[in-house]
Amino acid sequence: MNTKITDCIRCDFPLLIQTNEAYLDNAATSQKPYCVINAVEDFYKHSNANPLRGLYELSVNATDRYEDAREAVAKFIHAGESAEIIFTRNTTESLNLIAYSYGLSNLREGDEIVVSITEHHSNILPWQMVARSTGAKLSYLECEQDGRITDEAIEKTITEKTRLVAVGEVSNVTGRRNPVEKIIEKAHSVGAVTVVDGAQSTPHMAVDVQAMNTDFFAFSGHKLLGPMGIGVLYGRRELLEAMPPFLTGGEMIQTVSREGAVWAELPHKFEAGTVNAADAVGLHAAIDYITGLGFDAITEREDALTAYAMEGMKKIPHLHLIGSEDPAEHNGILNFVIDGVHPHDISAILDADGIDVRAGHHCAQPLLNHLGFRSTTRASLMFYNTEEEVRRLLGSLASVRSRMGYED
Repeated sequence: MNTKITDCIRCDFPLLIQTNEAYLDNAATSQKPYCVINAVEDFYKHSNANPLRGLYELSVNATDRYEDAREAVAKFIHAGESAEIIFTRNTTESLNLIAYSYGLSNLREGDEIVVSITEHHSNILPWQMVARSTGAKLSYLECEQDGRITDEAIEKTITEKTRLVAVGEVSNVTGRRNPVEKIIEKAHSVGAVTVVDGAQSTPHMAVDVQAMNTDFFAFSGHKLLGPMGIGVLYGRRELLEAMPPFLTGGEMIQTVSREGAVWAELPHKFEAGTVNAADAVGLHAAIDYITGLGFDAITEREDALTAYAMEGMKKIPHLHLIGSEDPAEHNGILNFVIDGVHPHDISAILDADGIDVRAGHHCAQPLLNHLGFRSTTRASLMFYNTEEEVRRLLGSLASVRSRMGYED
């Protein structure tokens, strides 16, 4: 495997060098490099004060590090300005913020909400809530059996009545990147606002929200080598300014009287209470780490590992891969079933061999039902995984049916 990232990269990740486990559940959460862990620890050791509130030096330092993280995120996804970056807990909270603050305020009976069938539940349930609350109609943008969304489906589903379109950039089931640019162009042509879930795309490919031309974009830090508990919402300034706050309380106000309040300016209007500064600093470190590697090298490494795994999996009798035949369209996600063996049993057998994968519906039940499955097994790769780990996976998978009592 001739890639710019070598197996030595694992030395940057303490968990990976302390265990013999083959960690192949990266679509759920990524491992954390020393630089991220150290950044969070350093904040608590040397900058621990309430940001945005104190005029003393320690609080100012905490504020500066928090806002530096916001600047880093804005640059990372090419936002127009840092005020368009809202820190949340995760992608789910970001999507709910849009649903409650934009959806409930702007959608009404007769409007249509279009959601891709490929979505994680986090980008379905908020829009089901908005539809129930407003009387808007919820429609689904269907995909083909390999997860592909066609131009014909886009043209058919997004209509003159569509007012909001929600789509994930990359599916956590098939790994396929959706044609978000075409979907956004069609949505804007009928006056609809777009919401892109970038939880699975942001760790694996460069994101440019301005070139994408989306109105909202959400992602989580923990899938991006960052800490758990920090997420990001990007929104166009004009939309964010017109939206009411999602949560109210400390720090998100300018003034409060007995009768009401004047909200703080962006982005603080949407960040009520004491903010998660330490994890924002950790996210900043993760972004610096990924930027240092470069997405060209990351993609080369992950595509090579995926191709190697798919080549081996196709040779295993009774194993069926889900999604495209092209490894480059999987973005490290390998979802599969094995005839006669429940995914939970597959996962248990692999766990016994020290291999960590995910089994179940992957918080994407509508998509799995659409594709004809109830549950599957998913191995998901990151640039720090190795050929040796893939060989271990293939060896265990080849033994699953015999270990379950089959004679073939």
